[in-house]
Amino acid sequence: MEKKCCCEQPHKTKERSEKEYKDLMNRLKRIEGQVRGIQNMLEQDAYCMDVITQVSAVNAALNSFNRVLLSNHLKTCVAENIREGNDDVIDELITLLQKLMK
Repeated sequence: MEKKCCCEQPHKTKERSEKEYKDLMNRLKRIEGQVRGIQNMLEQDAYCMDVITQVSAVNAALNSFNRVLLSNHLKTCVAENIREGNDDVIDELITLLQKLMK
């Protein structure tokens, strides 16, 4: 299977390896479970500090997900585009980082 980079196509899609896909999906499913847990806590009138602690854990998990995804993006899409002389991907990355650092 030929690997497509997310930045080569007008719709910016990316075919991920099975391992990368499974890792990202597993992370998202755990996060989804954590969010459902927070919903249950609210339904059961859990103590505010306990809910806040769980929300903090979800935020940390999302940040970890973003770090993995960004690392994969840098190693594949960004590196491939730079090797091919497409420096526009750098501006795209700078814009993304500015949004993440607000």
